[in-house]
Amino acid sequence: MMTAIEANHLALAPVLVAGNDAQCAKYFGRLIDAPRQAAYCVTEPGAGSDVAAAKTTAVKKGNSWVINGSKMWITNGGVADWYFVLAKTDSGASAGSAFTGFIVDANTPGITKGRKEINLGQRCSDTRGITFEDVVVPDENVLGSPGYGFKIAMQAFDHTRPPVAIGAVGLARRAFDEAKKYALERKTMGAPIATHQAIMFMLADMATGIEAARLLTYKAAYEIDCGRKNTMFASMAKRFAGDLANEVAANAVQIFGGAGFNTEYPVEKLFRDAKIYQIYEGTSQIQRLIIGKEVLSRANLDP
Repeated sequence: MMTAIEANHLALAPVLVAGNDAQCAKYFGRLIDAPRQAAYCVTEPGAGSDVAAAKTTAVKKGNSWVINGSKMWITNGGVADWYFVLAKTDSGASAGSAFTGFIVDANTPGITKGRKEINLGQRCSDTRGITFEDVVVPDENVLGSPGYGFKIAMQAFDHTRPPVAIGAVGLARRAFDEAKKYALERKTMGAPIATHQAIMFMLADMATGIEAARLLTYKAAYEIDCGRKNTMFASMAKRFAGDLANEVAANAVQIFGGAGFNTEYPVEKLFRDAKIYQIYEGTSQIQRLIIGKEVLSRANLDP
C-alpha cells in the first residue's frame, strides 16, 4: 500500500513543483476523481544515481516533442495512466539545463511496457522497464520550461523523501512489534528471551532508533510545509530511516532465530522489503553525499 501511494506521490511531485494551473487541474483532478495511477520515469539502464547520464531524448518538432529512449525500475510502470518523463533536450548543455520534464499519457502510441520484475522484496510493486519510440507529446505537456527538467526532478525529492522515510519507519515499527511480541512469548532457561540482557538491549536500540527516525522525518516534513528548503533534512530522514529499517528488520530476524528465516513468520518478508529503502529515491550513499554538501554550503553561508 505504501509503495503504491509513494509511487504516485513521486510522479505528482514534479507537477506540484512546476506544473501550471491547467496541468495541475488536469492531472491532479484525474487522480482525485478516479482510481488512477502515475509513475516517475527517470532511472535508465545507465543512469541511476547519476541522473545526468540519462540518454532518453526529446526533439522539438513544430508544436510537439518526440521522445525516444528507455527507462527502467519504474514503479507503477504497468498500471500508470500517465508518466513524468525526464528527457535530454540539449545535448550541448550542462546537466542543469540539458533536460526537460514531460507529462506523458500512458496510452500514447510508441510506449512499450516491459515485463513485471520479480524483486527481492515489495513484490506487490508493479516495477517495469518502459520504452519510448517516437512518442509524440504536445508542447502543453512540458513541465515548467525546456531545460528545467533536471532541477524539477531533483526538487521533487524534497517533497517525496520524507514520505519514503516514514514508510521505512513504519516497516521498522512493525518489525519491532513482531520481535517484541515473540521475545515475550518465547522462553529459554525458564524465562522469556526478552528478559535476557542480550535481547533486551536489542529491543532498546530498536525502540530508540524508531523514535529518532520518526522525529527526524517529522522535521523534514515540517520544513517543506513551512515553505523552507528542506533538502538536507529530507536526505537525513531518508538515509537514517532507510538504514534503520534494515537494521531493525535484521535484528527482528535474529531475535526470532531459526523461525525468522522461515516464511511462516512475518519478519523474513520485512527483512526483504526493507532493503529497497536504502536504494530507491537515492541510495543511502547518495543521501550522505547530499547531506555533506548541504553541511558545507551552510557552513560557508553562516556568519
